[in-house]
Amino acid sequence: MVDSDLLVHTETDDPSAARITVDANQRADFDVEPKLFGKFCEHLGNNIYQGKEAQILFNPTFGEWHFRGVERRPSGGFVSESDRERIEEKIQNHSRPLAYPPETDPDALFAAYEDALAFGWQPAGDVLTSPATGPSGNRAQRIQIDAAGDGVFQETRLPLHRVNDYEFRTQLRAADPTTARIAVVTDETVYDEIALEVGTEWATIEGTLELPDDVDPDGVYEIKLTADDPADLVVERLLLYPGDHVDYADPEVVEYLRESDLPLLRWPGGNFVSGYDWRDGVGPVDERPERINPAWDGLEPNLFGTAEFVQFCRHVGCEPSICVNAGDGTPEEAAKWVEYCNGDPEETEMGALRAEHGYPEPFDITYWEIGNELWGKWQVHWTTPQGNADRYHEFREAMLEADPDILVTACGVVANEDRPWNQVLLDECGEDVRAISSHPLAGGQVDGETDPDELYHAFMGYSDQLTDQYAELEKQMREAGVENPKLDVTELQLFASFNPGAEGAGRMDADDTDYAGESLTPETMPTPTTISEAIYNACMRHDLIRLGEFAELLTHSATVNHGGGLQKEGERVWADPCHYGRSIGTVQAGATPVTVELECDSIITETSFREIDPVDVPSIDAMATVDDGTLSVVVVNRASRGEPVSIALDFDGFEPANEATLTTLGSDALYDENTREEPELVTPDEDTLSVADGAAFDLPSYSMARIDFERA
Repeated sequence: MVDSDLLVHTETDDPSAARITVDANQRADFDVEPKLFGKFCEHLGNNIYQGKEAQILFNPTFGEWHFRGVERRPSGGFVSESDRERIEEKIQNHSRPLAYPPETDPDALFAAYEDALAFGWQPAGDVLTSPATGPSGNRAQRIQIDAAGDGVFQETRLPLHRVNDYEFRTQLRAADPTTARIAVVTDETVYDEIALEVGTEWATIEGTLELPDDVDPDGVYEIKLTADDPADLVVERLLLYPGDHVDYADPEVVEYLRESDLPLLRWPGGNFVSGYDWRDGVGPVDERPERINPAWDGLEPNLFGTAEFVQFCRHVGCEPSICVNAGDGTPEEAAKWVEYCNGDPEETEMGALRAEHGYPEPFDITYWEIGNELWGKWQVHWTTPQGNADRYHEFREAMLEADPDILVTACGVVANEDRPWNQVLLDECGEDVRAISSHPLAGGQVDGETDPDELYHAFMGYSDQLTDQYAELEKQMREAGVENPKLDVTELQLFASFNPGAEGAGRMDADDTDYAGESLTPETMPTPTTISEAIYNACMRHDLIRLGEFAELLTHSATVNHGGGLQKEGERVWADPCHYGRSIGTVQAGATPVTVELECDSIITETSFREIDPVDVPSIDAMATVDDGTLSVVVVNRASRGEPVSIALDFDGFEPANEATLTTLGSDALYDENTREEPELVTPDEDTLSVADGAAFDLPSYSMARIDFERA
């Protein structure tokens, strides 16, 4: 490891002990940037819908579901799946992303889908279904009901552990006036139902459903839409929100993020943004168009757009950051988006439109990213290095004309990419490049013969390799005339994927799930939901801090049900270990780093994992910061050895009080994670550490700790 001003490593040959000397006399000339503790959210899977958004039902707008195929379009993005057998397989494997309970019959879901009933819904009784067209041109659902009490339903769980009342909003009409009902039922019990008088013209009807206190909080419930008599109903949407929603956001998600002092949230993509038209997601929600998700499985109902994102950030207490569509979008569209968010309602066209939509005050969004991974052929309208420079120039000029005070970031690649992407950008745009983005999604494919310790250690040492490359990028930017260059790491997570069919995987059949005798399995590898992600992120963040003011922000992937952060299933929310790891580290935000002298052994690997070269780094990582008389030291054990390391702490230039607070996050195995059944398996423990005779404690493998010392 190359020593820096903030970390000096002395090699020892004792893996059981380490000594950390904190020199508070040697302080950095900068404070830790709070935006290094940010997060990222994208319209992918259940990150937004059935994630941070509180709406409970799946496909509540009865739209035509898009199943992403395996083939890419030459112009970028993926084709829709059309093979019947593959669609059936996708539906059968869709229960987890749907947030459906395992009791749901996937064969029934597929049969309903083939009968032109919107994916996720099932027939109640003998009904005929067909597509129809709603009042705004979206797909609606026609339901021909021949017997009283028949209709459609959806199975779901409800957040009954915290709330019993639910708000619904539906948009529907009938060929002839009729009485419809929306009900919550299970088996033969009707817990609540509301009668709706439905006329021949489209109408939006709202109401409340309430369940008694003694219902099963983990039960499976049916939300039914039926008619009292034979009828021909056409329904465009049926939305269901818990009564405690926070401006239609999930209150538990908001609370988790608010309590963790989240500083910044990036949106709306990710690959999604390269085919996203922001104008689809503004204005009255029930009038917004439905679109096929341009990058992933699913349908984009545009229930969560710009205003909803900004409101979410305000409730969390974080700053919003937007990545604009530089794929199939235009500079003019991006400029209008900036104006919509930041324009004066009296002086700008888009500012006036925002006010018309109910938001007279500007959103004042500062950070704007021009494009996402435009070098990748999975991106809608991907481009060449020269094309990226051309797009950056055009977009930057148009966006700054809309608001000269915004800060824009160019689309970059990981610094060690074997292509001239970043250099061409700098050659063509020079000092106009303020900041360059990077997505270090490293790891690649692994299989049953991969050594788990070698893989784990490779991840834990990757930050050292990566920040050397980032330091070279800063040099390139300065040589190109960028006076105050910035690095924005806008996506980060462990990115190894298990490929059982790979050569050497030890199994002939990729569908076989018997991993007996294999070194690594999907259940025993480091993933974003495991304790490994928390350790990995801490190492990455520490090395970014050591880059000084060059590292401007880090938005970790992701927020809910994507990467690591929060998980939500069956309307229960819990936190991954990395959520707690980030919360532990936020004490560094705004504090001043001081020098750490570290004596410990090293971890060394011999294997390359795609971007990750063999590593040779200290087995312990440490970052110390001072803030208002408090010294905080975050220590990470990067070694996978099974035995704890005895940590001794010394101080120079700081006399601590006799007691300190020790907060530890760790687990017994690198693959330990929190689940719906065990949501607190990996959570922080807090203890008091005596400093009277010197500060010392044991730090197990797969753990990190923060020690807070008050000045004596």
